This record gives sequence, C-alpha cells and structure tokens, in this order.
Amino acid sequence: MTWTERFHLTLSSAGQLVMQGWWGKQATAEHQYRSWIGLRGRIDDARIGLAERAAGGERVISSGS
Repeated sequence: MTWTERFHLTLSSAGQLVMQGWWGKQATAEHQYRSWIGLRGRIDDARIGLAERAAGGERVISSGS
C-alpha cells in the first residue's frame, strides 16, 4: 500500500469484514462510501466506515450502520 491509497473504506457485517477498498482522492472515497450505503439494506448488521490514513493509524471520516 502506498500513501496514494490514503482513504480506507470498509463494509462489515456481524463483526466480519465483507468488503474494503483504498483510494487516493477523498472525493472518490466519499462517492464510493455513498454508493456502499445503498448496499446496507441488503446485508444484516452492516457497518460502513470511511477513514483517512494518518500518522499512527486512521482517522474516521464517516461511519454508518
């Protein structure tokens, strides 16, 4: 993974990672976040999170369940 992959999007259900992606541009990551929200109704106990990679870890930008 490179620093160009700065924004991390995750989709989990029942505590298990279902899908994830990395993007270099925040606008692209936010677009994907909104599109994954549409999937949420089809997956039980879904949690979707968008975070920005920062020194020492990740900073949550958006999250939903």
